Amino acid sequence: MRRNTILIVLLIAAVLLPMWYVSLHGEAPSEEIAIDESVTDIRPLDGFVDTPNKLSPSQVGVIVWVGLFGLLGALTAVHRFMNDAVRPPDDAEAVADGGTVSLPWLETDERWIVEYHDATDAIEGLVAMGGLTVLAIVFAALFTGEYLTLARTQYFGVYAAGMFLSLALSTVAYYAWFMPHIEVAEHRGHE
Repeated sequence: MRRNTILIVLLIAAVLLPMWYVSLHGEAPSEEIAIDESVTDIRPLDGFVDTPNKLSPSQVGVIVWVGLFGLLGALTAVHRFMNDAVRPPDDAEAVADGGTVSLPWLETDERWIVEYHDATDAIEGLVAMGGLTVLAIVFAALFTGEYLTLARTQYFGVYAAGMFLSLALSTVAYYAWFMPHIEVAEHRGHE
């Protein structure tokens, strides 16, 4: 596992380092165009993080790649969490071949249930689902409040990302604590 991780990090570095070098020596800096504050109160470039107003295509490429690798890391972390949370301990009692579980839509002549563990229904799952639901509602309210006011300070993306991330994580929590763990086997014709 460690060797694969090192290879992945080297591959990412091989992609990002040349792009980063080109982006640092890209376009010349440009002059910022300021909004006349005597005319309007709207601050479209206002935010909690100082960001450049102009990016070269190579800088955008680096940002996109870093974002994609960040999403891949988040997906890996979520997958590992779900796998660890759902997998029952090795000493857990399971319904196995010939057991009492009957799922006619899953069992056929060529496929059968090997192991079945019912959902844990743990209180942690209810707390996680409740907290994430409240968080999604809060971000939705902030998004709506931002839209209905004249501030327009570019927080739409932050609020929308928080809302959709909360909804996605509530799906993960539902899967982890409220879905049964089922392993199936099937005959496959290899010729």
